Amino acid sequence: MAANQNKQMPVLISSTFAFTICFAIWMMFAVLGIPIKNKLGLNETQFGLLAAMPVLTGSLVRVPLGIWTDRFGGRIVFFLLMLSTVVPIYLISYASEFWHFLVLGLFVGLAGGSFSVGTPYVARWFQPARRGLAMGVFGAGNSGSALTKFVAPAIIAALGWQMLPKVYAAAMLVTALLFWFFSATDKSHVVPSNVSFMDQLKVLKDPRVWRYCQYYSVVFGGYVALALWMTKYYVAEYGFDLRLAALLAACFSLPGGVLRALGGWISDKYGAYKVTWCVMWICWVCFFLLSYPPTSMVVKTVSGEMSLDIGLGPVMFTVLLFIVGVATAVGKASVFKFISDDFSHNIGAVSGVVGLAGGLGGFILPIMFGALVDLTGIRSSSFMLLYGTVCVSLVWMHFSFKPERVSTAEPMALARAA
Repeated sequence: MAANQNKQMPVLISSTFAFTICFAIWMMFAVLGIPIKNKLGLNETQFGLLAAMPVLTGSLVRVPLGIWTDRFGGRIVFFLLMLSTVVPIYLISYASEFWHFLVLGLFVGLAGGSFSVGTPYVARWFQPARRGLAMGVFGAGNSGSALTKFVAPAIIAALGWQMLPKVYAAAMLVTALLFWFFSATDKSHVVPSNVSFMDQLKVLKDPRVWRYCQYYSVVFGGYVALALWMTKYYVAEYGFDLRLAALLAACFSLPGGVLRALGGWISDKYGAYKVTWCVMWICWVCFFLLSYPPTSMVVKTVSGEMSLDIGLGPVMFTVLLFIVGVATAVGKASVFKFISDDFSHNIGAVSGVVGLAGGLGGFILPIMFGALVDLTGIRSSSFMLLYGTVCVSLVWMHFSFKPERVSTAEPMALARAA
């Protein structure tokens, strides 16, 4: 036991670092996609597909990777997963056609599956009393999205977009070697698993799982989608250059990643329902304001006509986006608190399916963002879509938990009357 305790921190630090780099590379098209879009003359829908392609693979491989982690151990699976992406990342530098980027993006997307490997790998090194915090620290590797927004524009500006995949390929190779050197293996953590992908999908018979899938598709899927979309949004809407646009977009990505551990602590203290309910309302208000398009109108007054221009400036837009980033960070933790409370004996299968749903949300939403812009010509239509998804969550939560609120309130009312 003492030997394991000595290895806990190296495992946690090396795993969190590796996940941060993996997430940064998973989100690379948020920045790299902009010069590629200009080079190939892509429309908004095509850009959304390009940005989202790695998210598709990263989502679909989560469940099988979780099974392999149980069967073979997290260290070897994590190491091989990172190595498998090095060559595809490097080859992006030589891609010239749209379909080249799409195919290579699928292979790069394997890096996104690192969450379902690292979470159980880290968790098994810690006692239950410290496990939540350890998983929260590991989950903060989502901040790799912000890392890309800090690093990628500088590399592109200095050396051209073709150099970015080469730098990222080298970073992934070095990260894999560092992870292998500083991490450890405990054979007692390997659990023989005969659970298949179809067995895990059987949990979908429980309506609660569908609820949590929908919530997570908002707080995680929405986070991933906006992390991919916001740099281009700043460039197109406000005319900022790539470096400033990426820096402002990081005001959303950074809190959305690093505050996940705080969200776990808040959920433990106040409960998953209250926290998730508050998160959805905060997102509802922010998305309503963000979705309002720049509008000019003429009002006829007693003194004549008065012109009004309504729209969000970049400062208020960034403030609202920062609030959404904080809310999604807390919401990602509160949804998994729901799962741990309701499915304590089946948390692996349920979290795998819910994580898959969240990842698919992150894949579908950027494509829909682009399609809506192409159809309507309104850039803020992406926030209109997110506003609608939050409305669904609020209505579903209200009616799903209403019987529980009533059953809790009736005994309390009787007690007060007595």
